[in-house]
Amino acid sequence: MTTEQTEAARAEAAQAAAAARAAAAQAVGPADAGQADAGQAEAGRALLPTASPARTRAAVRELLRPHRGLAWAGFGLMVLATSVGLLTQPLLGHLVDVVTERRAPDALTLPVLALAGVAVVQGVTTALGMSLVSRLGETVLARLRELFVERALALPLERLEKAGSGDLNARVTRDVARVAEAVRGALPELARSALSIVLTLGALALLDWRFLLAALVALPVQAHTARWYVRNAVPLYAKERIATGAQQQQLLDTIGGARTVRAYRLQAGHTRRVTDRSRASVELTMRGVQLVLRFYSRLHIAEYAGLSAVLVTGFLLVRSGSASVGTATAAALYFHSLFGPVNTALVLLDDAQSATAGLARLVGVVDEPVPAFAERADDRPTAAAGAPSVTLTAVSHAYVPGRPVLHGVDLEIRPKERVALVGTTGAGKTTLAKLVAGLHRPESGRIEIGGVEPDESGRLVGLVTQEVHVFAGSLADDLRLARPGAHDEELREALATVGALGWAEALPEGLETVVGDGGHRLTADRAQQLALARLLLADPPVVVLDEATAEAGSSGARQLDEAAERALRGRTALVVAHRLSQAATADRVVVLGDGRVVESGTHDELLTADGAYAALWHAWSGSRSTAPDAP
Repeated sequence: MTTEQTEAARAEAAQAAAAARAAAAQAVGPADAGQADAGQAEAGRALLPTASPARTRAAVRELLRPHRGLAWAGFGLMVLATSVGLLTQPLLGHLVDVVTERRAPDALTLPVLALAGVAVVQGVTTALGMSLVSRLGETVLARLRELFVERALALPLERLEKAGSGDLNARVTRDVARVAEAVRGALPELARSALSIVLTLGALALLDWRFLLAALVALPVQAHTARWYVRNAVPLYAKERIATGAQQQQLLDTIGGARTVRAYRLQAGHTRRVTDRSRASVELTMRGVQLVLRFYSRLHIAEYAGLSAVLVTGFLLVRSGSASVGTATAAALYFHSLFGPVNTALVLLDDAQSATAGLARLVGVVDEPVPAFAERADDRPTAAAGAPSVTLTAVSHAYVPGRPVLHGVDLEIRPKERVALVGTTGAGKTTLAKLVAGLHRPESGRIEIGGVEPDESGRLVGLVTQEVHVFAGSLADDLRLARPGAHDEELREALATVGALGWAEALPEGLETVVGDGGHRLTADRAQQLALARLLLADPPVVVLDEATAEAGSSGARQLDEAAERALRGRTALVVAHRLSQAATADRVVVLGDGRVVESGTHDELLTADGAYAALWHAWSGSRSTAPDAP
């Protein structure tokens, strides 16, 4: 087990114990998991923020502003399509009058042709309008996704870790999916339904104002139903989103820490927590289903009441001679045609509320403040030219409050000096490496790179860890992530420096070969060489290697060590040594023990001192000499 895994295991064990205590407390508390506080559901996690309704509306307006022309064009076509469609009911009413008045059959020709023309014009304009509205929605959604990803990548690692990967994962997957579904389906239909309702009511008033009054009998029931639904749906869907994030977080914690869970015999507790959070999510979903069923039943009452009022009004007007049978027929058809758009609009409130809850969570991340370096990196002070020094002064850090991993570490790495960091498992080596790389901020103390604090922009410190990701795409594109404008010769030079040019050019399409998911799979040692080549292209003045060559087997270990040594030339380097052969070739060795510096000196000095490093060396060299595949 690596140092990073051990430190994570300790933190996870503490979290598991806290979660177990929380579960025990909940066992004697309220049984309704759906009413649990969101913060309690996340067991103390600081969830990423959710935007307020006002801020969400403002964000939508900001996204729509650059596309006002497209919005007006789509809206205009939808108005035209709906207006033309409203000619259908009067034409049908005219046909009724022609029949009831026993006119000649030729009188039917013109209305029938007009109906055909209405159908064609309405179909064409509706298709064009819907396509423009859909294009508008997709454009705005794409921009929102870009902003979300951009801001999520710029957030400090500590902020994301406090929120938990489950919260971010739920926003990236389910929330984005809900908003996308609404944009592709609900938004165009909702726009068309709203226009149909408004224009149809206007058409009823043109027939006779008394038909409009009769139709409005349904309005109080529909308005009350809509208000009741929104009042209950908004908090319900918000709780469902949080419960889903908590469920995903628990699954990720349990699966990711499976070894630790088994080692501490916590299977029963984790299974119970997964079950409880899954049950809470299901209960909230079923409450939503019940809400929708009650919503539909109330809508049916409004439809029957309104249609009855229109029919009675038509009967009275026809009997008094104030309207013809055709006019009364048109009025009834107008109201009947409202069933579709009204129900669609109200039913789409379900999708709209769900999408609004997801949209608020996305906007909350987009509005999350980021460190100054992410927004104005060019304005930050820079380290002196060349390889700067690295200075740690009284640095302490803890992942879990009250359980410090580092205690008042003082360390100075001189310019161009290569320092190997060694120690037993759990000594704090990986934590110290992350602090120097800027991935975490120390709880106390100060870290300076040439007089400047490190940050996640990676301008000062390059980090290569044991876990290397090969991005999907061509090998050349993967390398250019470190330097987008690099020429092919620069790519080849970087590969040659780390000893990877031979196998890279031997790939089926050379540097244009697709690697990563869906492409050519690279072995662990080749992936590490690729990471070192990217490091050379990025050309940071300070480098941190956190067990960067640990994945290589004995056959590739020496080659990777040589590649790493070439990549570190002329740079200030901190190397978390997986093999003590790396420490033996370093300029200086620093030994960590229980989060403190216990020894510092050259390899020979520390062997002579016969202290902690000497004990580690003798144990390591003894195991290597007895191993059958020792190099």
